[in-house]
Amino acid sequence: MVKLIECPRDAMQGLHDFIPTATKAAYINQLLKIGFDTIDFGSFVSPKAIPQLKDTAEVLSKLDLSTTTSKLLAIIANTRGANDAVLFEEIDYLGFPFSISETFQQRNTNSSISQSLKTVEEVQSLCVKHNKKLVVYISMAFGNPYGDEWNSDIVINWTKKLADLGVEIIALSDTIGVSNKENISYLFSNIIPEFATVEIGAHLHTTPDTWKEKIVAAYENGCRRFDGAIKGFGGCPMATDKLTGNMPTENLVNYFKEINVNTNIDTIEFEKSLLAANKVFLS
Repeated sequence: MVKLIECPRDAMQGLHDFIPTATKAAYINQLLKIGFDTIDFGSFVSPKAIPQLKDTAEVLSKLDLSTTTSKLLAIIANTRGANDAVLFEEIDYLGFPFSISETFQQRNTNSSISQSLKTVEEVQSLCVKHNKKLVVYISMAFGNPYGDEWNSDIVINWTKKLADLGVEIIALSDTIGVSNKENISYLFSNIIPEFATVEIGAHLHTTPDTWKEKIVAAYENGCRRFDGAIKGFGGCPMATDKLTGNMPTENLVNYFKEINVNTNIDTIEFEKSLLAANKVFLS
């Protein structure tokens, strides 16, 4: 069994034209029927930083959670956002982007890596207090474009520091589309055996012709948690290749079906979501 995490938040957040709240809610309600482990549905960050997601609380109020098995995840970038998010009983997970590139961490959350580690500690404490779980995304896990030092030892070192704070879910994230089958294989094969109590996920970006080798490399080296976005929408504004985007969820679904691995996906509802995505993102 693998866990699939659908990321409409990631798909929507960079769009310039505001998607009406009712449209967002209707789309996420459709996603809730499919059987995804988790829906990364919104964020509690500054509306100036991401105006597209300023209505997250309102979207949440319109979601029908009565029959779904999926859990909800919201992204936060600081303790203030976490304080807002933990008040919503419907939210199961808080997601925090933790960059191991000093330059990117400063740009993305306006703080240093050491400050961000302190934020993780504070947010982890809030999550425990409010019965939530923290998901930390190690961004720039596969390299960075700034010349900041990167190697697998740095990734493993930060994974250890996060695990020592009690973080139980860590997603290795390819923020700029530089992951390949070699560095994916190397990182997962080294990290997963070393951190048996931590669930290690893959948040990969890809071009249309490299998706399969990336999924295979992660899966064959022990990864059982994969993020995707239907049709690969959104993802990677900083990538050097314009074809780089989110991992298309349909590719994950089809690959795991091909190798007879259960994903808990309702095929009929998933097909409906593919059509719904066109209306949300292409109309």
